Amino acid sequence: MTRQDPGPLAPLTRPARLRPGSRVAVVAPSGPVPADRLEEGLAVLRDWGLEPVVGPHVRSTHLELDYLAGADADRAADLQAAWCDPSVEAVLCARGGFGAHRMVDLVDWAAIRAAGPKAFVGYSDITVLHEAFALRAGFATLHGPMVATETFLKDAPTREHLRATLFEPETVRTLGLASAGALVPGRAEGVLYGGCVSLLAADTGTPGGRSHARGGLLVIEDTGEEPYRLDGILTRLLRSGALAGVGGVACGSWQECGPYERIRAVLADRLGPLGIPVVEELGFGHGATALTIPLGLPAVLDAPADGGRCTLTVEVPALL
Repeated sequence: MTRQDPGPLAPLTRPARLRPGSRVAVVAPSGPVPADRLEEGLAVLRDWGLEPVVGPHVRSTHLELDYLAGADADRAADLQAAWCDPSVEAVLCARGGFGAHRMVDLVDWAAIRAAGPKAFVGYSDITVLHEAFALRAGFATLHGPMVATETFLKDAPTREHLRATLFEPETVRTLGLASAGALVPGRAEGVLYGGCVSLLAADTGTPGGRSHARGGLLVIEDTGEEPYRLDGILTRLLRSGALAGVGGVACGSWQECGPYERIRAVLADRLGPLGIPVVEELGFGHGATALTIPLGLPAVLDAPADGGRCTLTVEVPALL
């Protein structure tokens, strides 16, 4: 039986913006959460006028596998319960780490779809869930800083960009730090998707995983990957066909991935032959300042050949 062509990437359903008094759930789908950072992050949310509620297992640690925030079923249950609670308007991840791949198939995605869209924020290991919300539920999400992470707690521009995205999304439609440059110049339009590139590669070939990228603009970053490992990750995505038809690539941070000149050489070698615009150091991911990137929405990637400012412009506000 021939597999039906899913067609090019299309814009996904946007959730509503937040307002003072909005109730937001904090969950931990991956690694255990440092208690002091969690409390500090919750205080920031309260300062924004939000009412945070913490999932039952956010403060848990797996009894045998201490790199997990409790059992897979419990982490999945926390996410599903938060999403299906009609009083909750957004679901924010406390941290990444490892574990989202272990619990993603335990979530009832039909129930998630039925509950409708909500603002969902996270990055790193949470890439797995961004892909699931896109492919299994059809919802746009936010690749952004997490409540109990150092960047969120210590970097004011990171916090402010997320706050503006959640409350005033029309004010932050053009994205890109001063560090952004054209690795491959050009201009492209498409629907944003992506995240931590090693997680995207790990998702390739799994049930419901992406089979192509036609109509898409890819955003990628990572942490702790040596240049040869990044080469392997990108090569797997290329060989699998997962990048077939991608219109452009925006790269974020490569924290602890080796000297950047070596990372840059890998990106140029693997992505340059695609003949599409590639922007480097746009300013998202594990770096010192992390912009919030809306996923699932139409956008324009500009990488001027004359050395002008490189930007990623979202064509509609991230939230309604």
